[in-house]
Amino acid sequence: MPGVPPARYAYLGPAGTFTEQALRALPATRGAHCEPHIGVAAALESVRAGEADGAVVPLENSVEGSVSVTLDELATGAPLVITREVEVPVELALLARPGRDLYTVRTVATHPHAAAQCRLWLGRHLPDVEVVPLGSTAQAAQLVAGPDAIYDAAIAAPIAAEHYRLAVLASRIGDNPDAITRFVLVSRPGALPRRTGADKTTVVAYIRDDHPGALMEVLDQFALRGVNLTRIESRPTGLGLGRYCFSIDCEGHVVESRVGEALMGLRRVCSDVRFLGSYPRLDQQQTVVRIGTSDEDFADAKGWLARLRAGDPSSA
Repeated sequence: MPGVPPARYAYLGPAGTFTEQALRALPATRGAHCEPHIGVAAALESVRAGEADGAVVPLENSVEGSVSVTLDELATGAPLVITREVEVPVELALLARPGRDLYTVRTVATHPHAAAQCRLWLGRHLPDVEVVPLGSTAQAAQLVAGPDAIYDAAIAAPIAAEHYRLAVLASRIGDNPDAITRFVLVSRPGALPRRTGADKTTVVAYIRDDHPGALMEVLDQFALRGVNLTRIESRPTGLGLGRYCFSIDCEGHVVESRVGEALMGLRRVCSDVRFLGSYPRLDQQQTVVRIGTSDEDFADAKGWLARLRAGDPSSA
């Protein structure tokens, strides 16, 4: 619309990261102003401060697991919610300034996750190379491209070669050709994405204290209501040994009775529960609702109990 400023999105930068690639894949970001930030915390803080309408950050990788800094940043600070997810295949390349020969490479800079995904290739082709961990693959490419570069090469996405005018010394060097990273679009709390029937809900549950069965109490809230978990992992709260929270993805939308009741159950047994959003699943896989756990089943049971409490003997 005329006079309406374009939307603003932050992402883990600098330019040329897989995160930028994920951001560009989201239809909502087309025509938007996209700004790179050095660090997940900075990207999310720009949303909290109102400087950006949303931020795209990495959440988990199919080889290296979850991105702990993202989990921790979403679990603390002013509340944010996930509204979309996107997956990007991890295709890694070895980049260097034009004229550099592969076998003269002595130092390689990259993100630790990227380095871990290229262990076999590096061991086979550059066994004596020094791998230097940095905050992002694009940052590594940026530093290699600079006039005062202190690193010989970078492991990064091919898009970084275009951004920083680097040569590709070797492509597809990842040890797992099926590696995928999952990214999420995060915004300030507001109207929830509508229920599609193929949704995920993400929460962080803080156990009240360290005791036998604490995790089972959390799991039971979902299992008893037929809610399937797609991811669960523990993170330290920083309040002492044995104090943990659980980051959880489950199938379904918070407006569904079974999901809502599971969250209410968590609220009863946990010291705190942080809701991080209900949003469409990328794979559009419809949630299978078990017999006895549909909205109609919960409504029927609630009505039955109300009649019992009202003294209706026919309900007994």
